[in-house]
Amino acid sequence: MEHSDIEADDYSESDATLRVSVPTDCAGGRLDAVLAKLMPDYSRSRLARWIEQGKARLDGKAASPKTRVWGGETVEVDAEPDPETQAFQPEPVEFPVIHEDAALVVIDKPAGLVVHPAAGNWSGTLLNGLLHRYPELAGVPRAGIVHRLDKDTSGLMVVARTLKAQTELVRQLQARSVKRHYLAVAQGVLAADGTVDAPIGRHPRDRLRMAVVPNGKPAVTHFGVLERYARHTLVECRLETGRTHQIRVHMAHIGHPLAADPVYGGRALPVSDEVAAALAGLRRQALHAARLALVHPDSGETLQWSSPPSVDFAALVDALRHESA
Repeated sequence: MEHSDIEADDYSESDATLRVSVPTDCAGGRLDAVLAKLMPDYSRSRLARWIEQGKARLDGKAASPKTRVWGGETVEVDAEPDPETQAFQPEPVEFPVIHEDAALVVIDKPAGLVVHPAAGNWSGTLLNGLLHRYPELAGVPRAGIVHRLDKDTSGLMVVARTLKAQTELVRQLQARSVKRHYLAVAQGVLAADGTVDAPIGRHPRDRLRMAVVPNGKPAVTHFGVLERYARHTLVECRLETGRTHQIRVHMAHIGHPLAADPVYGGRALPVSDEVAAALAGLRRQALHAARLALVHPDSGETLQWSSPPSVDFAALVDALRHESA
């Protein structure tokens, strides 16, 4: 391991505590910048965060990232592993399974469960639960996950239990032969069935959102009207592609964002007290993955599953029906 121009015995590690002597050629430098030079295994931002948290000490005393060093000091850093490196660990996370065999698992994901570890959710995810329940998934990329649902979208997902099954399911997804049908409550009254064929990519100004953009990836959503209410419509959406937030972005793009969508919902419509209470109880976008069909990667048999709407989604539909009666 190389560390700038310091000698090997200037840098030592005991358990999780790193110690380094500041060379004189770093005199006048900021502590965070000097540590980034002397400890290149860690980013400057992470080192600065550790300094601010009191996990780095200059000659045994707390310092700030801006503290100047003059050479000869000893810095001790209580290094912590990246949360990313701890993310792919088994955890006892509960999730309903509606089908299980040697090749795949079909899950009825509850709203609120994050599928894959990422910033802000490095643990407690479906992936962690899968590794706990099916230890063999440690040998399959992404623990067998081949497609995802948003944290606050409920419903059906398929997970591969073998590399062969994962390869075949990914092929089916790319060939658009996996059938995924969603129930959604859209704002406004839709006049007819339709298709949204519009590319989706990162929002040009808000990197946390997706948007229809000219240079986005191809995205196709078919929607059919199931029920019309006073100011909303219950629709079934069928995906040809699986872009991030696809249904939410496409429905907002045509002026009918999903009810209660905190990101793409836009201005809330005037509703009855009963509907307002149901929307408040939903606390998420009105979207549920209700049906899933695919060809079994081993048997070649076409299989399909269905999931009834979650209690909060069903309560919203009932309230909308009462409002329209």
